[in-house]
Amino acid sequence: MLRLVVVSALAALVVVLGAPQASAQTTSLFPGVSYESGVQFTPHGPVAIRVVRGPRPVGLYRLRPTLSNESVLGRETVSSMQRRLAGQATMVGVNGDFSRIADGKPTGMLLRDGVLVSPPNAGRSSAGITLDGTLDVRRVSFFGTWRGLGQRRALNEFNEEPGPNGIALFTSDWGAATPRFAGSFAVTLSPFPAALPNADLSAPVTDVALDGPVRLSPGTAVLVARGNAAAKLQSEATLGTTVTSRLILQPSWEGIADAIGGGPVLVRDGRPVFRANEAFTTYQLAPRHPRTAVGQLADGRVLLVAVDGRQPGYSVGMTTFEMAQTLVRLGAVRGMALDSGGSTTLAFEGTVLNRPSDGSERPISTALMLQYFGVYAPPPTVSVYSPNGDGVDEEQALAFKVVRTSSVTVTLTAPDATVAFQETAGREPGTYDVAFPPPPPPSLPPPEGAPAPPQPTEPLPPAEGRWTLTVAATDDQGFASAAARRFSVNSTLGFLRLEPVRLRLPPGGRSATIRWTQARAARVKVTLETVDGVVLRILELRRLESGDQAVVWDGRLRDGKLAAGGRYAVRVEASNELGAVALEQQLTVRRIAGSK
Repeated sequence: MLRLVVVSALAALVVVLGAPQASAQTTSLFPGVSYESGVQFTPHGPVAIRVVRGPRPVGLYRLRPTLSNESVLGRETVSSMQRRLAGQATMVGVNGDFSRIADGKPTGMLLRDGVLVSPPNAGRSSAGITLDGTLDVRRVSFFGTWRGLGQRRALNEFNEEPGPNGIALFTSDWGAATPRFAGSFAVTLSPFPAALPNADLSAPVTDVALDGPVRLSPGTAVLVARGNAAAKLQSEATLGTTVTSRLILQPSWEGIADAIGGGPVLVRDGRPVFRANEAFTTYQLAPRHPRTAVGQLADGRVLLVAVDGRQPGYSVGMTTFEMAQTLVRLGAVRGMALDSGGSTTLAFEGTVLNRPSDGSERPISTALMLQYFGVYAPPPTVSVYSPNGDGVDEEQALAFKVVRTSSVTVTLTAPDATVAFQETAGREPGTYDVAFPPPPPPSLPPPEGAPAPPQPTEPLPPAEGRWTLTVAATDDQGFASAAARRFSVNSTLGFLRLEPVRLRLPPGGRSATIRWTQARAARVKVTLETVDGVVLRILELRRLESGDQAVVWDGRLRDGKLAAGGRYAVRVEASNELGAVALEQQLTVRRIAGSK
């Protein structure tokens, strides 16, 4: 048996983009960031759309790419990345760049904190995020150079296998070791500076090796050359020689803190782009597929959009241009597509919010996360706490998370607006529980000479009604943040039971009795529903006083016909001055052969 909240914290929304949205609702994921799930009805079928809206990514917010397993090679799901990095930020994110099928290597750019991890694909757009939180979508090309004892020479690849006569620079972002190539020559450069684009990166040669693989320790880099390039590297990068490398982006993209590959460009100057002329196949662009995109509004607010597809009856997906039009309808003035198809994923704090077309979440190479560094309070474990002894929703868990050393004030406000609990303390990064019911306040000191009164040891029963948890924090960088969560204490309904829980129609029995206890008067609605929540019959709808209650179901639906065999849900919902609360229990119906 479950106690259900009348309005779910993550209720699915039905939104027709471009049409009136009177029924639209918005769910807050964390301060300043909202989430909507909707359906756009089209002549081609329904299209399920998920939209995350966030502020300009500055201060406590950042739009940042994430690398799977902290390695260029390999894959990891978006939700796994979030769980792995949960101690660093609260985050919602989508899948990122396209990747190679063989090994998961991103096919385009990855720039983190100004450090280049993967070079751009000159034939496709990249999305950069400037230091002031502006999304900059453009095509960027790459070339490199290296120089030892001789002249400056071309660097053919960066964190990528060199060709038969090529040379490549590998950093520790590549993985544990360089690839093995017969006849190759490699030099280890250590200590190697951060791989900043458009800067001289100088380091001494500390080791040489033939064929490989060569270990890539943090703070080192390895030049690997093959064929003609191997002979030049061997003669011009001897032990002790200082080698200077340069990773060059064109345009230089000054002021870009983070960047991710993908493409094509979808929105430019507030207009949808129909033909971007980027290096994509017709199959990637024209058919309706699941789609992922990032956009930015004129005021700097950001959008993360995921569209489900390849699921007839639920969502058929979009073409690339339809996604561009959708971004514009959402207010974007600039935007870019990311990888699509089975990779399309939207997740929050390790929970997937969309329905990936593969049936489960696909491991990918990179993700794009909207990160938040302020205080975060997860939703309460139950939205309606009901300590009435029926064993349903009788435990409440409240908590908050900080990712930076902070001074934190926690306040629990009772339904009558009085402060039931307040505490201010310094907190290191981590997640902290908040006791509920709140601990009793200490007794006042006794008059002089009088014995001290006994201190209460058990919390008092919480007042029924609407409670608020507020958490305010100021971190060690001076940033202030706050989070609030609301929940109810409501014991109006309890002890729901069905007699019998397996109903035989007929002749073994034509009716089931629904019983419950009501602690106070309320307007009550009793319904028979499918297990998916579709109402089949309203069994009771009126005000009932406190006490033991019962409603009888005769086994028939609203049209008078006997219910078919299968599983159903009986739901009892009560509304009064404390709010709305519901109880639900499943009922199994069995039809006797020949019954009508």
